Amino acid sequence: MALHLIKLCVGCDSIAELADWQSLRLKQLRAKEKRPELIHITRMTPKRTAELLDGGSLYWVIKGHIAARQRLLDFREVKKDGIPHCGLVYDKALIPVSPRPRRPFQGWRYLEATDAPPDLARAKGAKGLPEQLRRELAALGLL
Repeated sequence: MALHLIKLCVGCDSIAELADWQSLRLKQLRAKEKRPELIHITRMTPKRTAELLDGGSLYWVIKGHIAARQRLLDFREVKKDGIPHCGLVYDKALIPVSPRPRRPFQGWRYLEATDAPPDLARAKGAKGLPEQLRRELAALGLL
């Protein structure tokens, strides 16, 4: 069973805003003739990388709800000011998930597959609803 990571998406108000930001980042990398890939730099390196790369995803918490996920592809050592960091490389496909409330936390956390919300495409009655409405229905326990 896959293991996942969960991370707060600070400064982002919606999945659409996250998608726009990532699209802009990829465009900037192409303009600089660099490899167009999405990498999130974090201070700590996960110890359970083999489990994470066996089908794991990076789940994004937006405005207090787990809102979307992106499949993890690789982990890279990155140096920032001579200090080792970890680059989480993840897939460009942003997959909305059934919203689930989540309190704030620092850094990233492991998320067991049994605790991960299902993809929105598999959730009954949620397809095509605006993101804000999905959040409100989830908060009421209706999704």
